[in-house]
Amino acid sequence: MTRHSPLIIDVAGTTLSADDRRRLAHPLVGGIILFARNWQHRVQLLELCAAIKEVRGDLLICVDHEGGRVQRFRTDGFTHLPPMRVLGELWMDDGKGAKHREGSGALRAMDAATAAGYVLASELRACGVDFSFTPVLDLDWGPSTVIGDRAFHQDPRVVAMLARALMHGLLQAGMANCGKHFPGHGHVAADSHTEVPVDRRGLTAILQDDAAPYGWLSSVLTSVMPAHVIYPKVDSRPAGFSQKWLQDILRTRLRFDGAIFSDDLSMEGARRLDGQVVSYTDAAVAALQAGCDLVLLCNQSVGEGRAVDELIEGLDAAADAGRWQPSEASEARRVALLPQMPPQPWDELMVQPAYMRALDLLP
Repeated sequence: MTRHSPLIIDVAGTTLSADDRRRLAHPLVGGIILFARNWQHRVQLLELCAAIKEVRGDLLICVDHEGGRVQRFRTDGFTHLPPMRVLGELWMDDGKGAKHREGSGALRAMDAATAAGYVLASELRACGVDFSFTPVLDLDWGPSTVIGDRAFHQDPRVVAMLARALMHGLLQAGMANCGKHFPGHGHVAADSHTEVPVDRRGLTAILQDDAAPYGWLSSVLTSVMPAHVIYPKVDSRPAGFSQKWLQDILRTRLRFDGAIFSDDLSMEGARRLDGQVVSYTDAAVAALQAGCDLVLLCNQSVGEGRAVDELIEGLDAAADAGRWQPSEASEARRVALLPQMPPQPWDELMVQPAYMRALDLLP
């Protein structure tokens, strides 16, 4: 069988159990996503990440760590980063007032975004984490409480420029990036964790506004996560399960050639397809068939973790039955997300001039 490890799963606690090790060793598992429940302090996190790499050195260790209210690690030295809206507000600042440095708001905001990316990535990497699902490219239209201040701005041009600056900071620390949630989650009020949001705008409006940053950033985005949102004037399925969105628009029209992650398959917006509630396996197969390279299943390892085992076994059986085809290209995209340079140890990072300068540039 062609090598392909598309599953990103989680673990229940702050150390690995025997079941965790067994699951992580499975060839279909390509990585792990960490949550606040996996965190006690920096030494524990470093030991947990080392234990994961002992199981398989090529596993991608991921986290949702954006800043603001979406930041899994907040204590024991981790910098509390601002929500991205703060950078958008800085962009609009006219520079007047004693508290502000000289220069236009736009230039200062870009400096601050690069600094945020560098601090975010270098601190995570110093603790063994490879990758964060950031930046958010959704536009701040107002209705979406699940996005809200996670978005940089309502103007797609500002979003693209600040995201590019933040991604530059990530890159300086050796971390890849993930633009989310394609083609845009900011126009709908419903939360796809608990509902199936519907955006009734047409394709032209979405491409001109929400999806525009993906085209402008296609040469520097290393991965994308589509939204669990239905855009019925384009396709009846949510974007993450739609060949039209992922293949025709993202890959072909917008020329994106990096990795595509599904959003969490346990969310309500992921498991209701074509009017029916489907299993995790069926949702994973649908996402892979649509064009995702990697699929996430979050928060299902707690307790016995039966759902994780069922997904691994179900996806294995689906491959044997020809319901989805493992892809060498998808595997190459996953491997490309692994850091290509060693991390800076924490104690050395704390006195590194570039890191200290970045802290000073944060708003």
